[in-house]
Amino acid sequence: MPDDPARAAAQVTRRVLPRYAKALTAVRDKARLQPDPPHRPAAPEVNQSFTLIWYPDGVVGAPYQSVPAAAHAVLYQCRFQYSPDEAAFVLPTSYPPGERALLLGSALRQLTAQGIGVNLRHAAPTAPPPSRTRAPWLGAPSAAKQPPAARR
Repeated sequence: MPDDPARAAAQVTRRVLPRYAKALTAVRDKARLQPDPPHRPAAPEVNQSFTLIWYPDGVVGAPYQSVPAAAHAVLYQCRFQYSPDEAAFVLPTSYPPGERALLLGSALRQLTAQGIGVNLRHAAPTAPPPSRTRAPWLGAPSAAKQPPAARR
C-alpha cells in the first residue's frame, strides 16, 4: 500500500472490494442451499435407571438390588460378573484398560437403547486416616515449667 491516502483508497477499491463482494456472494449462495445444519435427535426416554460406581482400585460395579432385571443379560454379555461376596455386578480389573473401556461403552449403548438409564460416578472418597500427634516423652520439661528465677 502506498503512503498516499488517495492511492491507497483506489487500490483497496480496485483489488480488495471485488474479492470481498465475490466471497460474500459465495457465502450467501451456500447459505441458501444449506439453510440449517442437521439437528441431533432427542435422547430416548428412560423407564428405569441405575448407577455404576467406579471404585479407586479400578473395579466398576453396581449393587445387585439396584440393577433392573432387564439389564442383567446385557451386563453378563459385556463380561460383568456377579460377586456373591459383595452382592454386586462387577467388571473386574483383570481385563486390560482398553478392553474394559470398550466393554463398558458397549454396555452403556445397549442399555440406553433398551430405555435403561445408567449413571456413572466415582466411589465416595474414604476419609484419610487420623493424623497422629506425638506425645511428649516422659521426663521432658514442659514449656510451663521453667526453673524459678534467682532472687537477689
